[in-house]
Amino acid sequence: MSAVNPNEVAVLKPERGAIPEGPGSYQFFDAEGRVIYVGKAKSLRSRLSNYFAPPHTLQDRTRQMVEAAVRVEWIQSSNEVEAFFLEFNLIKQHKPRFNIRLKDDKSYPYLAVTLDEEWPRAMVLRGKKRKGVKYYGPFAHAYAIRETLDLLLRTFPIRTCTDSKFDRHVKLAKPCLYAHIEKCAAPCVGDISRLDYDVLVQELLQFLDGDSAAILARIEQRMLTAANDLEFELAARLRDQLGSVRKAIERQQMVGASEEDYDLLGLADDELEASVQLFYVRKGRVMGRKGVVVDKVEDLDQPGLIARIVEMLYADLPPEDIPKEILVPFEPEDLALYEEFLGLQRGNKVTIRVPQRGGKRALMQTAELNAKESFARHKLKRASDHNARARALVALQTALDLPEAPLRIECFDISNLMGTEIVGSMVVMEDGLPKRSEYRRFKIKTLDGQDDFASMEEVLTRRFRNYLRERDEGAKAGKRFSYPPNLLLIDGGKGQLNVVARVLEDLGLSDINLASLAKRFEEVYRPGKSEPIRIPRDSEALYLLQQVRDEAHRFAITYHRTLRDKKMTKSVLDDIVGLGPTRRTRLLKEFGSVKKLRELQEVDLLALTWLPDTVAKATYAGLHARA
Repeated sequence: MSAVNPNEVAVLKPERGAIPEGPGSYQFFDAEGRVIYVGKAKSLRSRLSNYFAPPHTLQDRTRQMVEAAVRVEWIQSSNEVEAFFLEFNLIKQHKPRFNIRLKDDKSYPYLAVTLDEEWPRAMVLRGKKRKGVKYYGPFAHAYAIRETLDLLLRTFPIRTCTDSKFDRHVKLAKPCLYAHIEKCAAPCVGDISRLDYDVLVQELLQFLDGDSAAILARIEQRMLTAANDLEFELAARLRDQLGSVRKAIERQQMVGASEEDYDLLGLADDELEASVQLFYVRKGRVMGRKGVVVDKVEDLDQPGLIARIVEMLYADLPPEDIPKEILVPFEPEDLALYEEFLGLQRGNKVTIRVPQRGGKRALMQTAELNAKESFARHKLKRASDHNARARALVALQTALDLPEAPLRIECFDISNLMGTEIVGSMVVMEDGLPKRSEYRRFKIKTLDGQDDFASMEEVLTRRFRNYLRERDEGAKAGKRFSYPPNLLLIDGGKGQLNVVARVLEDLGLSDINLASLAKRFEEVYRPGKSEPIRIPRDSEALYLLQQVRDEAHRFAITYHRTLRDKKMTKSVLDDIVGLGPTRRTRLLKEFGSVKKLRELQEVDLLALTWLPDTVAKATYAGLHARA
């Protein structure tokens, strides 16, 4: 793969002969050096030439992107698939504003089995997947997982408790309530061997993988054997287990043959957005469902939209999460390319197709109906939220006499305790919504005592020097301060405002709009005005300012407490020989605090099987030497 020299990049509308003929990825940049659009092409010369046609011939969103761009760069690749990978990685790195985005503010729950633990447990997990854990789902609601798990524990009674609770019952040599109601095999007290427990876990995984017929047959055979051996109590328990498994199966919708594994996408869209419902079918049953909304900032027809959605949903998944078949409502453009791309990700062939008839077509209709209903709910909520945010931004623009609505607001705050652990916070609000990925924390480096003015000066200087450096360097990986605010808000009064105004002037950034919000009377100060601006108490503009100010305060306080707690913990435990970070974390997690640790006797620490005796004795001595 070869890239253009950054010092010889083409300017906007480059000479046609300067653009290579071959495949690759291209990136458009704005005046701030930010990547605003990433694309791929079989022929870079042919594709890029399309962007420089007369503006009135371009589609609206494409014209907006070209008008916002000041230059274009490209990276050549050896083939189309390599260009595909390159485009995906650049979009993932830069999050360009003119590439479509999946908006999914919901963390979907999964049924997870922790195979990386000595005694695996079943639990509900959200968020990023971790290695060594087997996931099933996602599910629309956590209660659906818990109800299903409650039924399955009657047949596969593996533990569901936390590690700390498990260790506590190991020390007590008494099982918990779940063991008494036969929903846990009680490995904590040795009521089941490791071999038998592993069999339980494997049977649960087999059932969750969709192989329910074999599980039902085994339980039924055990029941009949127990009855023939006149073990009627055991037979009755197995009969109840059989009933529980059948109820769990009934909760999973059967949509096809038992050997079928595939994902199915239902779509509903308008000119601005699209709603996607993703059904996960394993062994012929719907095992999970997920919904996302797509912001259509690119000019794409439906085949192009489906292609983008497939790319964004699957390109970053581990191989085991990519199914061998993906059913879509429209055949994506460059079908063979997408199948090859996902096949390389999965490690073997992936087929993408449109179901035409039968059960799969019926399920597609169900998914599309779900997408339409979800889309209607989203638009109602979005219309309400968007209108309120738009009113607040316009009201703020009017109240502060700003040249434009403050679509990006940055707010800074300082937190300290008697001059110790002084920290600063920067929070960002875009379009009236918090953008937490761009929050930043600052630990004050140049001061020993308490000086809020000097602390604010240091924080603002560091923030905007970084901005100037990144602006001058252009688009590079790891940029964190590249976007200047439309409004810079300070938590404080006129004194704080003057400090910040001086910093911006020294850095040549006096054109940034600046305001401060004083807590006492909620008065707003602006540079060059001797009197505060009094915004009505019931104004949406004031509420927006209070919201971002309070968020900056919360973020600063949280960071300050983290540093303070870390310092307090360090002074007690860090110098104990043999007590490394992992053991310290486990001690605090298990017992809750240093105070609780001091209440323990030496024999209590020696009883911890994972803590060597020498370390346990050193810990006891260290804790009490500092008490």
